Amino acid sequence: MWGAYWIPLRVLDASGFSGVLATGVIHVIPALILLPLILKRRSSFRRGGIALQSTGAAMALAILLYSTAFLYTDVVRAVLLYYLTPIWGTLFARLWLAEKISFDRIFGIVLGMAGMLIIFNIDQGLPAPKNPGDWMALGSGVIWALAATLTRRFPSQHAVDLVSTWIIWVAGLAILAMFFLPGTASIPTAEPYRSVLPWLVPLSLFVVLPVYLAITWGLPQLNPGTSGLLFMTEISVGTLTAAWLTSEIIGPREITGIILISLAGLSEVLLPVLRNAMRWTKAS
Repeated sequence: MWGAYWIPLRVLDASGFSGVLATGVIHVIPALILLPLILKRRSSFRRGGIALQSTGAAMALAILLYSTAFLYTDVVRAVLLYYLTPIWGTLFARLWLAEKISFDRIFGIVLGMAGMLIIFNIDQGLPAPKNPGDWMALGSGVIWALAATLTRRFPSQHAVDLVSTWIIWVAGLAILAMFFLPGTASIPTAEPYRSVLPWLVPLSLFVVLPVYLAITWGLPQLNPGTSGLLFMTEISVGTLTAAWLTSEIIGPREITGIILISLAGLSEVLLPVLRNAMRWTKAS
């Protein structure tokens, strides 16, 4: 689902909701839907304390920076710099959680990075940060890896509380960004709001909330490096959906990259299976 995130953003942009406002609009409706639940679970939110708020704020800041980066740099550069996330996640897990860096994870990172660079035409050069948008994309990847580490560092946080905190923080930070970052949004008239609500409300209820809930439940179960590898499937899905819904064409390069990224996400499952199969073959 994350790989199709660009579709409602593009529709909102075409409807007059530009930049950070599009991100804010997508999250305001889920925030309003969750408000009664937040009030009902206020004692649980208080118990979550600084750990809950810092995790939600980190997740929100990462999403907002990633979305806003596209205003200041090329899409390809933003995606490439953000998806260094598995590297940061693996390092955070090692330094903060004392989790070992396995050969399987290193192999997966190499596969995923190779696939990503193939899709985004590495022959045009490495995307070293050169402008504010590049730094936003790079920073968002680091902050997301930190957020993933926080969910594992504080695994007792209830997924409902975390997703509520995350969405509230995104909506709040988006509103603040509109005031403090000139040119990041233009507020449309009332008519665009009426035109997008019929599809934005069900999208929020049946897509955004379930996906966010799945993420907040799943992240604490995984090493931050592993979750970063699995999130790289966004690149494959984004490439496929862009080819399906736009004039972009999938060629051998894209297909090769998608295969490598898919294998990267499965590497920590497939490699142990292959090793066991080889041992069984030798033993027999």
